[in-house]
Amino acid sequence: MSEEDEYGLSPTKEEVEIDPPVVDYRPQRPSSYRPRIAMIGTGGISEFHLKAYQKCGYEVVAFASRTRSKAEEKRDQFYPEAAVYDDHGPILEREDIEVVDITPHPADRLPIVREALRAGKHVLSQKPFVLDLAEGEELVSLAEEKGVQLAVNQNGRWAPHFSYLRHAVANGVIGRVTSLDFNLQWDQTWIKGTSQFESIHHLILFDFAVHWFDITTQIMAGQEPTRVLASAVRYEEQVYQPPALAAALVEYPGAQVRLSFNAHTTLGERDVTTVVGTKGTLRSSGPGLNEQPAMEVFLEGGQCRVPLESCWFDAGFEGTMGELLCAIEEGREPNNSARSNLKSLELCFAALASADTGQPVEVGSVRTVSTGPG
Repeated sequence: MSEEDEYGLSPTKEEVEIDPPVVDYRPQRPSSYRPRIAMIGTGGISEFHLKAYQKCGYEVVAFASRTRSKAEEKRDQFYPEAAVYDDHGPILEREDIEVVDITPHPADRLPIVREALRAGKHVLSQKPFVLDLAEGEELVSLAEEKGVQLAVNQNGRWAPHFSYLRHAVANGVIGRVTSLDFNLQWDQTWIKGTSQFESIHHLILFDFAVHWFDITTQIMAGQEPTRVLASAVRYEEQVYQPPALAAALVEYPGAQVRLSFNAHTTLGERDVTTVVGTKGTLRSSGPGLNEQPAMEVFLEGGQCRVPLESCWFDAGFEGTMGELLCAIEEGREPNNSARSNLKSLELCFAALASADTGQPVEVGSVRTVSTGPG
């Protein structure tokens, strides 16, 4: 090694503190539109929806659930004046209800979404939106035919760090994105013994990573993915059935997205997202998806650290319904529209097929998935 060869070991550049770029990443609320909302399905996730709606001042006037006691529990806790029904039919017949939040799992949810659209209701659908892209496209067309909005509860788009990233990239803060890295080591051992989750073979790449595939489409907006190579591995010592280790590589012309998951990290959890562009780098890091305290910004003129307000499970659920209501008020398609979410599912479906075959899969070539045992 000669004296002229530095091999990247030159002294660290002097850190120059700069003013943070202007990035409005917080959830929006409609200026005056406050429709009556109904919730169909009152399982565990509904609590987070209702906490957000209550905080934002949205009016929920009706609940429906196959288990009436669960609906009554949520009503009593959040909206004591709301009506409770054993079936969703009466809700769809009520002319005073304009927006319906539909939370059951796909097999039960899709017929309800279809009925709600036909009844002229705006719909917020729980994720994953569909297991068959053709069904999703049919529902998008139906919403257009009826003149209503169909959105998907991809709440990760409004997690503070993800929302900052997608808005900063859209504003051109770091130029064109050349690489996006998601590196997660978190403890998901709580799923042990839960038939709902342990029955999903690709739990990590599907039920969890669907959020990260969704964020990928947002941050990489304007660049078209070509193919996905993915892997899922189960090891002997893990305490639940689905593979705990998963990874995916998404190729773009002139760019890459890399996703790495260890969902069995019982000690030393960490969640890091790094976006590198032609004009700078953005990085968020924390012990988990709900704890991302700040955004690191590296630009040609210097760097800064931007404190982030709120957390995923607050801002995320405020954002999904808030964006739908803003879109209705403003007469536009919401950012979290079903049409937008189909692009995310194309990535996810390709990753599942790749993990099963060990081969790269063209994005858009896989139209349906099965989430049962492998």
